[in-house]
Amino acid sequence: MQDGDILPCEGVNIIYGDNAQGKTNLIEALWLFCGGHSFRTSRDSEVIRWDKDFARLELHFFGQNRAQTARLTFKGNKKKTEINGVEKASASALIEKFCAVVFSPEHLNLIKRGPGERRRFIDSAICREKLQNAVILSKYNRMLSQRNALLKDILRRPHLEDTLDIWDEQLVRYGALLMRKRLDYMQLLAQKAAVYHSGISGGRETLDIRYITTADGLPEDSLEVIRDKLAAKCAQNRKNDIHLGVTLAGPHRDDIEIRINGKNAKSFGSQGQQRSAVLSLKLAEAAVLNERMGEQPVILLDDVLSELDSGRQDFLLNELKDNQVFITCCEQSNKEQLREGKVFLVEKGNIHGE
Repeated sequence: MQDGDILPCEGVNIIYGDNAQGKTNLIEALWLFCGGHSFRTSRDSEVIRWDKDFARLELHFFGQNRAQTARLTFKGNKKKTEINGVEKASASALIEKFCAVVFSPEHLNLIKRGPGERRRFIDSAICREKLQNAVILSKYNRMLSQRNALLKDILRRPHLEDTLDIWDEQLVRYGALLMRKRLDYMQLLAQKAAVYHSGISGGRETLDIRYITTADGLPEDSLEVIRDKLAAKCAQNRKNDIHLGVTLAGPHRDDIEIRINGKNAKSFGSQGQQRSAVLSLKLAEAAVLNERMGEQPVILLDDVLSELDSGRQDFLLNELKDNQVFITCCEQSNKEQLREGKVFLVEKGNIHGE
């Protein structure tokens, strides 16, 4: 996208234009202020226009009950982060400052692909709520990696099995904490997602979401009970873990079950139903952030309206006005459906209001 400014309204903002004009770039730019990571690429250098040496983004926003400014500068694979004129050591300092939720077509993989996609979704959500959750996840993954390495060594040197208890204790400790965080979050998310899905579908469909743990953890279980269940599973699986060289039970094997009208969304949901279900999850994610952090997240919806019927499109365009929303679209009819809000046209990387 070229140099330029945009002054959006507080409600729904449509980013309109033909394909390959730069609409997604604007959504990506806003999302970068949630922690410095793109939803499109893992390489910082790829957010820089191909014929430029650097990219700079500046955001003026209201958060934590005051007006704030954030600036991101990308040069090569290096990134500089400033908040209110103060340089920060890492872009993670933006977490808990600017709050947003993003939907892009890639998020349909939450339903279309395997459990790993769904675990990444829930972990991303809880880590953006609190940095402490990111620390728990990081420590669990480190313990898991070290335990798996030890399991492989035990196959060659059986006497090392005596040291497995030490790693199991730490794995269970952080694994139980992570499960408890996920269970709490999913219980609240499921309630709100069901309400949004009913609205999007005009009351014709139900959405049921359930977090399934390999340790048989339940929403009503205390942290101690979950820890005991996970410890029991680790002990029960020890022989198989050693034989296979991997840890078979823990939050790294958990999943989220998504059902529409009582049927598995991946196997039986249409394209429009699957898109509606993922949208409901994303809108519920914003509602949970608002409830837990006291901040109303900005909702970023990239290419969201395709494959949705006019009723579902109307809900997204006209029933989310209590949030600040950015929606990209191509169809002329979509912007004409908007009853209240702002429309911006993107052409060849330039953006201007209509």
